[in-house]
Amino acid sequence: MDASALVLSGSMAVAAGVVGCFALMRRMTLAADAISHVALPGIGLALVLQINPIVGGVAALLLGAILIWGLERRTGIPTETVVGVVFSAALAVGSLLASGDELIDALLGRPTAMGRWEFAFGLLAPLGVVAFLGAARHRLLISLVSPDLARTVGIDVARLNLAFLLAFAVTVALGLRYLGVLLMGSLIIIPAATAKHLARNVGTMFAVAVGVAVASTLAGSVAAALTHRPTGPVIIAAAAGCFFASLAVRRAL
Repeated sequence: MDASALVLSGSMAVAAGVVGCFALMRRMTLAADAISHVALPGIGLALVLQINPIVGGVAALLLGAILIWGLERRTGIPTETVVGVVFSAALAVGSLLASGDELIDALLGRPTAMGRWEFAFGLLAPLGVVAFLGAARHRLLISLVSPDLARTVGIDVARLNLAFLLAFAVTVALGLRYLGVLLMGSLIIIPAATAKHLARNVGTMFAVAVGVAVASTLAGSVAAALTHRPTGPVIIAAAAGCFFASLAVRRAL
């Protein structure tokens, strides 16, 4: 893996660490993993149309985020339930559109040469996600504690929820190349879970989550290249190793 790919994967990991902390606080750990599967029908359709599958994945994720937000708002059904329904439908449709090696690559990821637009997206999108979450962190935390209090102080909770889901979708899209739809949710969940176990305050939780996500991604990418193994599984194995190590560290403390 060349230096530019390492920079882009590291940037993706930073966004995953930050988004994961908010997802964990919103109790979206299982939903976080399911949302990533929404990219599958978009990837399958892109393969049928013979266009870049990342384009289809990004489009499907953004549309899926809007659909989840709309259904939750109109029906009052919890986010986890709506995500579960959308995830199941997306997985079924995506499996019908993609098959064989194409489906394996979509599920597990496969780093390949990237064009200029994809390089620009991989460089700028993480900055946008982190900037948005940094600017909105207080509003997000208030809406987590009490949506009614958030509305009282003038926060548009519905719009904020949509913006978070879109940031989440963009973060998942950033990892499609490296981890695929099956594993990207894990990179969002595992570092945040590790950080929650180790950190004693919110600020430290964000720092630890980002550190674990970046370290796992870079170490896993290098190890995968050296051992000629698929990148995604090695990255997630490294992240899982950090989580289990954190259990021992916390016990020792």
